[in-house]
Amino acid sequence: MELKILGSSSKGNCYLLDNGKEALMIECGVAFKEVQKAVGFDIQRIKACIISHEHGDHSKHVRKCLDAMIPCYMSQGTCNALGLEAQPMVKVMDEGVLYALSSQFAVQPFKVEHDANEPFGFLIANPECGTVLFATDTYYLQYTFDGLNNIMLECNYRQDILDANVEAGLLPAKLRARTMKSHCSFETCKEILLANDLSQVHNIVLIHLSDGNANAKEFKNGIQEATQKTVSVATPGMKINFNKSPF
Repeated sequence: MELKILGSSSKGNCYLLDNGKEALMIECGVAFKEVQKAVGFDIQRIKACIISHEHGDHSKHVRKCLDAMIPCYMSQGTCNALGLEAQPMVKVMDEGVLYALSSQFAVQPFKVEHDANEPFGFLIANPECGTVLFATDTYYLQYTFDGLNNIMLECNYRQDILDANVEAGLLPAKLRARTMKSHCSFETCKEILLANDLSQVHNIVLIHLSDGNANAKEFKNGIQEATQKTVSVATPGMKINFNKSPF
């Protein structure tokens, strides 16, 4: 299984888990033509798209996915916020329920903390990549998870960088408050990871870093030192071996 990162920022978010036969799309915030290119224009192998919430950098191109007959899974709140109630290819999910998306992919959504209408994180199961934790746009996670093999977790900002930007007049104080109540800080990201059993984890991918309130190199090194795991910072065009084990 390969993780393909098409976008991971406020400019647009989209990820593909792809083994060449079946693919799962996570978020649809980048131009659909980029998705088409990433699967060699074999759109039929994308079995589903899962969408965490309605903000445009995560959902902007959902109607393109629906036009391509890709089932799009989301919460009822996200569905309502996007005005997609009458769309037959939209599949509404409930928290804690396991959904079979294809013969290989299954997803269980869970609640996260963000200023959106019923945002979700996801546990993704597949025989090749094992159990994948995906959580973005949340200022903390109220759950811990068993049996994780790969992790994609927001690491949006660090408090000292955020505060310095406010002091320098580069960021309004109001935006500082919103960031702290809707996104995951470096310290919280580290705490979440250390609260979970990482013994079987192959990859930790840090996603959705802020353009101005993060330091990718320091974040990668800090999380790697804390967890003793292989850590990557998501960047467009990156491809990562996402098998259950590195072998």
